[in-house]
Amino acid sequence: MFNAEKLWKERAVRTSKELSRYLRYIFNGHLVIVFLFLLGTAAYYYQEWIKTLTPDFPAAFMMAVIIGIFLTYSPIYTFLLEADGIFLLPLENKLSGYFKRSIIVSFIVQTYLLIIVLAVFMPMYVQVNNDQFQIFFYFLIMLFIVKGWNLAVRWHIQYYMETNVHFIDSCVRYCINAVFLYLLFSNASHLFLILIFAVMGILYVYFRLQTKSKGLKWEYLIDLEERRMTSFYRFANLFTDVPRLKDRIKRRKWLDWLLNRVSFDHSRTYTHLYVRTFFRAGDYFGLFIRLTLIGAVGLYLISFGFGQVLLVLLFLYLTGFQLLPLWNHHQNILWVSLYPVKVDFKVKSFHRLLLIILMIQSVVFSLFLLLKGEWAEALAALVAGSSFAYYFVFIYSKKRLQY
Repeated sequence: MFNAEKLWKERAVRTSKELSRYLRYIFNGHLVIVFLFLLGTAAYYYQEWIKTLTPDFPAAFMMAVIIGIFLTYSPIYTFLLEADGIFLLPLENKLSGYFKRSIIVSFIVQTYLLIIVLAVFMPMYVQVNNDQFQIFFYFLIMLFIVKGWNLAVRWHIQYYMETNVHFIDSCVRYCINAVFLYLLFSNASHLFLILIFAVMGILYVYFRLQTKSKGLKWEYLIDLEERRMTSFYRFANLFTDVPRLKDRIKRRKWLDWLLNRVSFDHSRTYTHLYVRTFFRAGDYFGLFIRLTLIGAVGLYLISFGFGQVLLVLLFLYLTGFQLLPLWNHHQNILWVSLYPVKVDFKVKSFHRLLLIILMIQSVVFSLFLLLKGEWAEALAALVAGSSFAYYFVFIYSKKRLQY
């Protein structure tokens, strides 16, 4: 006889073991030391910035805008597999307990994140409002209630296949969350909070009634679960080989003008392959853009003299380290090994691409320092960044990849 509770426990235990196995590699990696250093630096400057705040600072507005994002983003971890769309489909009516457990686990996991985010903002709130930290627990209970509502509504929205419904739902829930948080952090009358709760209740009842006769969208739920696991596997792949990693190819036609600049010489065969892989496969290009933007904004907002050069080197290292898997991206594809091209050409192509990427990032960081008028620091960052790029590409990467 089918047992939904047993199935859910088996799936949850298997997923937790899978995650813990790769988390051991992640937390044992030296990249964690770099992240801790960045976190410590950010915490120091955050505390110094808080001391400069005055009572007219819009702390409530800022907290509502940012924490509203964490409330609105409410994924539900279903642990579904690709074959479930066939084998569990006839048992859909018996899976209510299965999905209730998924919602509860999703709530527990996401409340941990809410605790961290609220704890980060509380020093700012206390400084601006001259309040006590005890109010943290009151805020936390309110956030838990609203997060539960977001998860419940999100579950019923997943019964719709129309993408515009999902988009509108996210926008509406974000607006409601942001308004509620703003009223909460502004110490508004409880009557306004009760009105917001009433709106939330009406929306939940409406979507529950609308989806009562609808069936589960199995393909959509399975695809969501696969995307979440793929994102984790891609991150874990930076520390160890992940056989289950499935790459997604994304066509970026607007970058064709860059691809067309690569000549069609015999020696540039692997250059074509690596350049196209960088722009289209996995998340290499997106990772480069994100780290460059974060590093540039950090350099522009934080000033600590020539210590900014260390920040430049840290972001160059993070970018280069996370692009190293590009070398083995095609190792399981047989036809790549059949290229009548020397291995030296492959090494040179990889080195050339990685060096160009790091040099571009180094130039961008230096330009942002120039925008602040710090000429000496910008020049030092450019020289140090260029030197580090050469060291990372031609010395460190060789030792790391052993090619």
